Amino acid sequence: MYNYGLIGNCQIAALVNKSASIDWLCLPRPDSPPVFGKLLDPDGGEFSLTLDNQQSAEQRYLPNTNILETILKDQSGASVRILDFCPRFSQYGRTFRPQSLFRIVEPLLGTAMLKVRCVPISGWDKQAARMVRGNSHLRFDIRGESLRLTTNMSLTYLIDQISIPVSEKIYFALTWGGGIDEDLSEVSERFYRNTLQYWRHWVQHCSIPTLNQKQTIRSALILKLHCYEDTGAILAGLTTSLPEEFGGERNWDYRLCWLRDSYFVLSAFHQLGHFEEMEGFLKYLTQLALKISPEDDRLRPVYKLDQSWSLPEESLENWEGYRNSKPVRQGNQAAEHVQNDVYGEMILTLAPIFFDERFDHLRTQETQNLMIRLAALAAASISKPDAGLWELRNGWKEHSFTNLMSWAGLERITRIQNLGYLKDSTFPFQEHLDRAEKSIYASVVDGSLRNGPKDSSFDSALLQLPLIRFPDKELALKTVHSVSESLIFKSKDEEFPSFLYRYSRKDDFGEPKSSFLICSFWLVQAFVEVGELEKAKQVMADLQKSANNLGLYSEHFCPRTNTQSGNFPQAYSHVGQILGAFAISPPWKEIL
Repeated sequence: MYNYGLIGNCQIAALVNKSASIDWLCLPRPDSPPVFGKLLDPDGGEFSLTLDNQQSAEQRYLPNTNILETILKDQSGASVRILDFCPRFSQYGRTFRPQSLFRIVEPLLGTAMLKVRCVPISGWDKQAARMVRGNSHLRFDIRGESLRLTTNMSLTYLIDQISIPVSEKIYFALTWGGGIDEDLSEVSERFYRNTLQYWRHWVQHCSIPTLNQKQTIRSALILKLHCYEDTGAILAGLTTSLPEEFGGERNWDYRLCWLRDSYFVLSAFHQLGHFEEMEGFLKYLTQLALKISPEDDRLRPVYKLDQSWSLPEESLENWEGYRNSKPVRQGNQAAEHVQNDVYGEMILTLAPIFFDERFDHLRTQETQNLMIRLAALAAASISKPDAGLWELRNGWKEHSFTNLMSWAGLERITRIQNLGYLKDSTFPFQEHLDRAEKSIYASVVDGSLRNGPKDSSFDSALLQLPLIRFPDKELALKTVHSVSESLIFKSKDEEFPSFLYRYSRKDDFGEPKSSFLICSFWLVQAFVEVGELEKAKQVMADLQKSANNLGLYSEHFCPRTNTQSGNFPQAYSHVGQILGAFAISPPWKEIL
C-alpha cells in the first residue's frame, strides 16, 4: 500500500508519508515541477521530521477534515504529535486558500529529539534550491520566485540538521511567494482552528449514504482536493508517473483535467449535495468551448489547469522513478487524441442545470448554446473511430462506449428540449438519437454489448449501459453478467471476482496486468441497477480492502498481494466509492 496521506486546499496539494516526510509537493500549482519529489527519486527533495532512535509512526486524519496527524515514538517511549495542513477557510467574504503549508510539532510524552530536513529542489532538474538565511526564516530561490520556511526553531540547527529536544510546540510555515509577518505561533494556531472548523462544516453540509459513511466522507474530502478552484478545473490525480505496473513503462502524468473524469466527479458531488464545483467547472468548460476554432471543431480530451494543452509529453530520464519504474513523465500525449465520448459526457455533466431547480440561475442562453454545440459534436461522433476511453495510442477504431455516451447525451438533450429549452435550435436531435441507438446494437454479439462492431472483446466501461439508463434491460443484464465473468482479475491461477481488468485485449504496451478500481465500483452500481443488490454489497465489501490505512484509493490494485499501484490518490476511484456507497444504501427512512 502507498503509505501516504494527502493534504491540500484546492490550490496546492502534498503527500505526507507515514513517518511525517513531505515527499511530494509541486508549486506554485499542482501541475508545476516539484519542490519536494522524493516520491519519485531519493534525490528529489523532501521536508522530513524524524526522531532520533525512532521506533514507530502512526497516522490518521482528524475526523471529517483534511488535517493529517502523525504520532512519532522513539525507543525510550517519548513521543510527539505532528499536524500537517494547508489553510482553507472563509475570510472577508471569500475562501482563503494560500499557497502555503503548515506543520505543528507538539510534545506528547517525555522529551523526544527531533531532526528536521528541508531540502527543496528547483524542479525537474533536481538541483538543490539556493538557500538564503533570514532572521527567522530560510528563503529558497526557485524558478525566479521564492519559497520561504518560517519557524521558531533554531535556524542553525535546522540548516545543519542537528537534533533538538521537543519541549514545547515547534511551528513551520512553508509559503510560496511571501512570508509570515505576524507572530508565527498565533498565525499557525488560528489557521489550524479555522481550517479544522471549515472542513468539519463542509462535511456537515454533505449528503451521505446510510452505508459506508466514513469511507464516503473521506472520499468526498479527498475528491474536493482534486478541484483547482482558481480556474474550475478538476484534476484526475495529483501525482505523475506512479506506475500501473512496477518496473514497467505505464507511467503517466495525471495532474490534468480530463473532461470525462470531470463528469464522474461532478456526479459524485451532486450526490453529496455540493454544487459549487459544478458552477466552477461550467465556467471552465464554457471558456474552453469558446476557444474551439472552425478549423478544429472539437474538444480535446484533456487540458491543463489553465486550459492549455498538456503537450509535449516529456520523459525525464534523470529521474529514477517510483520503485525504479521509468520513465517519469511530464505532460500527457492524450491531448492529441480524438476521444469522442467526451461530448456525451459533457452533456451529462451539464444536464442537471436543466433538471434541477437549484440551478435555475445557470440556465443562460450561453449555457443553452453550449449544450446545442455539444449535441452536434456528439452526433458527429457516432460510429467514428477514436482512441476510446482507455486512450489507445495506435490502432484507433469505433468504440461502443463512445456511441453509448453519444446516445446518453442526445437522450438528455431531447428531454431538455421537451422541457421548453433550446427553443431556437433546429438541430434534429431525435434523428441522431436513433442513429446512436442503432450503432449500439451493431456491436451486440450473443445478447451482450461488445467493444465495437469490429471488436467482439469485452470492456468494463460497458458496465455504464444500465447506469446511463439505456432502455433495453435485457441487453444491460446480459452485458453486466458477461463483463463481470469475462474480465475477472486473475493472479497465479487464482480469481478475484470483485476486481476487474479494464479489458483483456492487447494495447500499445501488451496486456493489462492489474485491476482498475473504478471498473469494480462501476460493477457495484451496475449490479444494483440490474436488481442484484447482494452481489453489489459483496463487491463493495471486498473493495474496502483496496484502500490504504487512511482510506485513500489508488488507480490500480492487486488483491493477491494487497498492492496499490498507479497514480495516488486517484479521483476516479474515490468517485466510484462515493457512487457505489449511495447505490447499495437503503434510504434513511429505513434506518432512522
